[in-house]
Amino acid sequence: MNIKQISFVGGDMRIVHLIEFFSKEDYQIRVYGFDKFDINCNNVVKCETLVEAINGAQIVIGPLPFSSNGDTLNAPFNSSPILISDLIELLNSTQVLIGGRFDTKLSTLFAENNIKAIDILAREEFAVLNAISTAEGAIQIAMENSQSTLHNTPILVLGFGRIGKILCKMLDGLGADVYCEARKFSDIAWIKAYGYKPIHLKELDQHLDKFNLFINTIPFVVFDKERIDKMHKDSIFIDLASKPGGIDIEYGKEKNINIILALSLPGKVAQITAATHLKETIGNIFEEI
Repeated sequence: MNIKQISFVGGDMRIVHLIEFFSKEDYQIRVYGFDKFDINCNNVVKCETLVEAINGAQIVIGPLPFSSNGDTLNAPFNSSPILISDLIELLNSTQVLIGGRFDTKLSTLFAENNIKAIDILAREEFAVLNAISTAEGAIQIAMENSQSTLHNTPILVLGFGRIGKILCKMLDGLGADVYCEARKFSDIAWIKAYGYKPIHLKELDQHLDKFNLFINTIPFVVFDKERIDKMHKDSIFIDLASKPGGIDIEYGKEKNINIILALSLPGKVAQITAATHLKETIGNIFEEI
């Protein structure tokens, strides 16, 4: 595809920085959905209407996540909602829509309207790069909320996926006493190989009294009422996982567990780095389409 014009429709500070990055290259850039934010970059046209922004673009880049309610785009810098239905009506089959976290409803709508949509959050290279910022953000939160240094502190990381792997490595580098819970025996073997202390899910209850600090990466309620009752009352539970998260929030708060919901950390703690990762991944997409 011969890409000349890229249009940006809505998004947070990551998208603002991404616009700045692309403005330094030889593209025509049009933006819509940022009327409350002053974007002053070369080659960037701030459009008054969605029609003006979409018309003529080969690539349309939307928010991450794309929508929180299924009806409007996530556009915190816009004064009025941007309807997904309006965007779909304007897109044609020759354009490529790039966004984040397209659920089943959205994917079906795109398919029914013959729209080529690419979910950047489903790209492995972006997920891995994003995990670095997420892990750093989690450590920042742990330091800010703990009365002890992380060095020599027993910390339980729940899950050994992308984020869990990087998080364990960073915590180990800080001198923490790193434990990691996993369900798969293959993950248990890798945890041992890296020099961390493994805990299989079925043995978790036997070890809960060791910890005051938990960092969860699993989008499944591992900590139900029974497990919460076995936690120390001054425990900190940092939840990085998407809904439903890893703990019964209502009961945990009732038991005075310090539950910190830390979703979408790259967009909050490392916006420029997150935009750099977006730029790199979108560049890979450009080579593929």
